[in-house]
Amino acid sequence: MTDFDLIVIGGGPAGMAAALEAEKNGVERILILERDVTLGGILEQCIHTGFGLHYFKEELSGPEYADRFIVPVEASQCIEVKLDTMVLDIQPAAAGALKENSGAACSPQGHTVVAVNKMDGLLELKARAVILAMGCRERPRGALNIAGTRPSGILSAGTAQKYVNMDGWMPGKEVVILGSGDIGLIMARRMTFEGAKVKMVCELMPYSGGLTRNIVQCLDDFDIPLRLSCTVVAVHGRERLEGVTVAYVDDNRKPIPGTEEYVPCDLLLLSVGLIPENELTRGAGISIDMITAGAIVNEARETEIPGVFACGNVLHVHDLVDYVTLESQLAGKGAADYIQGKNDAMPDYVNTKGINGVRYIVPQRVNRHASEPVKLYFRVGEVHKNASVQLVARGQVLQKRKRPRLAPSEMEELAVEPEQLQGLPAGAELTIEVVEGAQ
Repeated sequence: MTDFDLIVIGGGPAGMAAALEAEKNGVERILILERDVTLGGILEQCIHTGFGLHYFKEELSGPEYADRFIVPVEASQCIEVKLDTMVLDIQPAAAGALKENSGAACSPQGHTVVAVNKMDGLLELKARAVILAMGCRERPRGALNIAGTRPSGILSAGTAQKYVNMDGWMPGKEVVILGSGDIGLIMARRMTFEGAKVKMVCELMPYSGGLTRNIVQCLDDFDIPLRLSCTVVAVHGRERLEGVTVAYVDDNRKPIPGTEEYVPCDLLLLSVGLIPENELTRGAGISIDMITAGAIVNEARETEIPGVFACGNVLHVHDLVDYVTLESQLAGKGAADYIQGKNDAMPDYVNTKGINGVRYIVPQRVNRHASEPVKLYFRVGEVHKNASVQLVARGQVLQKRKRPRLAPSEMEELAVEPEQLQGLPAGAELTIEVVEGAQ
């Protein structure tokens, strides 16, 4: 079969949750395309616990969390899965194009998804709706401009995690970690468990990029030092990494002369940020938010192209997989409504914008006629203590919430009530801002 109601690109936690929610809402012909040889995405290598506390109300490992979705996907009569399949292109249906549906009603012409695998060869698939759930990738060394040669022993934290947890191979014994994102913090603990000496975690910013619980459980509990406002300025070694030079940085993130220190090590792990996998999104002509590096979407996670949705880390990088699941269910429900013709044919949007300390908000636009509360997810640009966040429209404060601590590593949310949206004029702007002092 080459014609489907819904094609989901990505078989990780986002794609599976979206597919199951679409099935729950009446979609019968669903295809998941996954480039790996198994479902589950990155969770398969995340053998530590801490997943599912919000969604399942219990502590699970990554594979256990993934299995909660893999089992119903594989048991479904409506969901087909193609593994080891690479999607090459998405060709959205021409705007306004229609085709006959069972000789009666009309529905939007199907989008085309081009994929390839070794069993089927080149595939050209049609779908009435598409959900983008490709996840994200790690920022590589090439983006950092670190001086030095190119010896072995420099890895992204996620690659090292795969080597240790899935391949049973230890990539080094004396470790320096650059970047205090959650993957880097977790790998500091993991390498310690396996007998390596983690000498330090260096963070360019004056605050950690990871969750507070990971700083405590992965660094403090093992006496691993975290150096803030510190970075790696050079690597040493020709065939194999022999050491790195670290230095503290000033307010402009420039190395401070005289603070350099040579640290012997045979492994440098990079945990310096995640980038949404949006090559397919750009190729389809979908507008990208310059801050999130993901698509611009509405409250149903629908992009500007009708029938194409996005969710999970391909939309914006999440701190918890529980939030990925909740967001992906919104996309699955939105896709089901679209397929069944329940979407508002003439949506009337207001835009969202983060100001005064708020870096971004998702969704970027909200239908003024939404019938249910709309959660706005946002991140701040720096750490704030004893502050408030407030939702403002047309100079009027609609909501204000006290926050004892706001950090870039932790996602925040505010819910907008339908009556608040309906009271706004078309084209109005909803803003969220940080107000210093919990007034």
